[in-house]
Amino acid sequence: MNKLSTMDLSRDESLYKSLLLTLYTIIPLTILPLQFLSAPYGKHFRPGWGPTLPAPLAWFLMESPALWLTSLLFPLGQFRSHPLSLFAFSLFLLHYTNRTIIYPLRLFFSSRSSSPVPLSIALMAFSYNLLNGYVQSRSLSHYAIYPATWSAWVWARVVIGTAIFFWGMKVNITSDQVLVRLKEEAKGGYKIPKGGWFEVVSCPNYMGEMAEWLGWAVLNWSPAALAFFLYTFANLGPRARAHRKWYREKFGEEYPASRKAVVPFLY
Repeated sequence: MNKLSTMDLSRDESLYKSLLLTLYTIIPLTILPLQFLSAPYGKHFRPGWGPTLPAPLAWFLMESPALWLTSLLFPLGQFRSHPLSLFAFSLFLLHYTNRTIIYPLRLFFSSRSSSPVPLSIALMAFSYNLLNGYVQSRSLSHYAIYPATWSAWVWARVVIGTAIFFWGMKVNITSDQVLVRLKEEAKGGYKIPKGGWFEVVSCPNYMGEMAEWLGWAVLNWSPAALAFFLYTFANLGPRARAHRKWYREKFGEEYPASRKAVVPFLY
């Protein structure tokens, strides 16, 4: 029995390391093609990508592994009761409860329907969330290195990372609310977002989400959390630039040229 348990743990560790490497590998494989094309959903939707799903259903399905898979795996780890592990996991679940349940419901009950999502895009996102959900849950509850004592450095990481996370989440959620409301006001069309962080960047919702996972990476200080942040930037950074270009082409000089895509004054 001991030999079997050791063998199982060895296989799990090998799987974890392989999938963590896979997560790092897909970062450049994501950012490079997105320099030349934009994923065909939302304002960039275009036909020719096969069957589609209603946006609320697509968001629910493709984000769901971040809830159910991680909830199944997290309790299996040796650090499942560690306070830092539990706290970081609760932040992860908080974000994905909003993204998997609350955000799709907001779209569903909106007076104006959103553009459909190609099934192929939903399946790619679903696969990514399977991969990332496994890596993050196993890292948090089993493979992360937790300090024996709560030093000043650990406290600084926790406080700073948590502050960045909640600031990003607030910006992400409030910006999404503005965009949904504008779509209703425009009767299914588009208007230029104004006010708040929209005066500085074209996509403060993406800026907020990137800030969430930056803060989470600071809090966790692990290779898995860093990979998650880097992938988020690789995915959302180019999409934000595509959004800015789309706004400029649609609204011309009416759209403020001073707005960057997603990082104030820089990018």
